[in-house]
Amino acid sequence: MNQEQVALIQDSFEKVQALGEAVADMFYDRLFQIAPEVRPLFPQDIKPQGRKLLTMLATVVNSLGNISRIVPAVQDLGRRHAGYQAQPEHYDAVGQALLWTLSRGLGDDFTPDVEEAWTEAYTILSSTMIEAAQDRSAA
Repeated sequence: MNQEQVALIQDSFEKVQALGEAVADMFYDRLFQIAPEVRPLFPQDIKPQGRKLLTMLATVVNSLGNISRIVPAVQDLGRRHAGYQAQPEHYDAVGQALLWTLSRGLGDDFTPDVEEAWTEAYTILSSTMIEAAQDRSAA
């Protein structure tokens, strides 16, 4: 990722983050709509999970300038998700739900460049999580 993409992600996340928990609600509503098979992997009360999602996203977004600093935490997150029965194919649905949520939250500010930057960041993070989860299951 280049610095311009990092700036696009950070600026766009700041705008979306201002919407508060509504962002997490939109994300999970969309995720469960497009991938209903993942709903049983989550607690019935999704509000605390939504707060965790926003906190995790903020941490990642703020660390994008030095992504190697958070790789161990991202790998640990991938291993934990494997323990929750998350499958590699679930990550595609999560990415779709994330981009959909960003597009709704940002409106006209969700430009092709913003979408590309988020897609690249998510691809890096999800592939890191999937690899760590697969290493866990191979061990």
